[in-house]
Amino acid sequence: MHNILIVSGTRPEIIKLAPLYHALRETGWARVQWLHTGQHEEMASQILACFDVVPDITLKRAGSSLLEFSTGCRQQLDAVMTQQDWSLVIVQGDTESAFLGALAAFHNRVPLAHVEAGLRTYNLNRPFPEEGLRQMISRLTRFHFPPTERSLVALQTEGIADEYIYMTGNTVIDAQQWTRAHRGVKRSTEGRGHLLVTVHRRENWGNDVAEICHAIAEIAHLQPDLQVLFPVHLNPVIQGPVNAILGGIANVRLTSPLDYTQMQQALADAWLVLTDSGGLQEEAPTFGVPVLVLREETERPEAVEAGCALLIGPTRCAIVNEVTRLSKDTKAYTQMSLAGNPFGDGMASRRIVDVLERNFATEPAALASVA
Repeated sequence: MHNILIVSGTRPEIIKLAPLYHALRETGWARVQWLHTGQHEEMASQILACFDVVPDITLKRAGSSLLEFSTGCRQQLDAVMTQQDWSLVIVQGDTESAFLGALAAFHNRVPLAHVEAGLRTYNLNRPFPEEGLRQMISRLTRFHFPPTERSLVALQTEGIADEYIYMTGNTVIDAQQWTRAHRGVKRSTEGRGHLLVTVHRRENWGNDVAEICHAIAEIAHLQPDLQVLFPVHLNPVIQGPVNAILGGIANVRLTSPLDYTQMQQALADAWLVLTDSGGLQEEAPTFGVPVLVLREETERPEAVEAGCALLIGPTRCAIVNEVTRLSKDTKAYTQMSLAGNPFGDGMASRRIVDVLERNFATEPAALASVA
């Protein structure tokens, strides 16, 4: 049996690692353990429960700042790494938890698998700090699992050998299929559906959040028959302007953050999505819901290229104009709605398990060589 450690700390990581966790547990060669770093606490607990995941190891969060969390997490991870012989560490994406998990694996000479590898904007400020973290994780990884051809090419361009890269599709589609099968998610509303809004990215903090909120207020005034659903992030930087500008508008519903099943249901019932989230850019096309991306750059240009998303930025004018245009231009809306999902077919976890099984069946994996 090969001891495999899955490291996660935030909501998106859990969503994208859960189907892989379940797939690995079904094998006869892997003994998989889930470690939760505590980076997100209450929100993470909700998502873990949605996917029937009970962590084997839960770290104690040290302090409230990112620095305090990172220092405490790093020390605890090293202690976990020395408790038994690990064959592999698996991380996902570009969070602080993913980077710390990668660093702990590297320092203890344990091979690393990186799920959703190769996403790039090549702008270290957008998104910050994610772009820097994912580039650094790639330098330490043995098994790179890019979701798309574009992310595969990015890794190749950076000099990573083909023998270490395996394109799989995105496990977020696997997670959606699991939720449909196990939680019964399907469209439940008639008619147009609601406008779903989420905002949380650090680069939008400050004036951009206010701009987005003023745009939503204007849209709600222009289209009083359009219901707006806005699950508000718990960060006070988001809560403040959202409640001040949008609180009390009749057709704007502000809620606490939704758990994963609730968010999938919200997507299924949506007409349009306004978001700065990376995950919703991948998930909304599964339900045929167009996405307007409230960012200047995206590491998921496949959605834009496929025609299911538009990159419009966080300015009030652009948001109001695009929502109004899609309200009136049925042909343009339908083209976006029918564009399909470019991120995968729901088989990514199975492909990852197959790759790992082939490698571990012959001999233990080793750290990657530098190209």
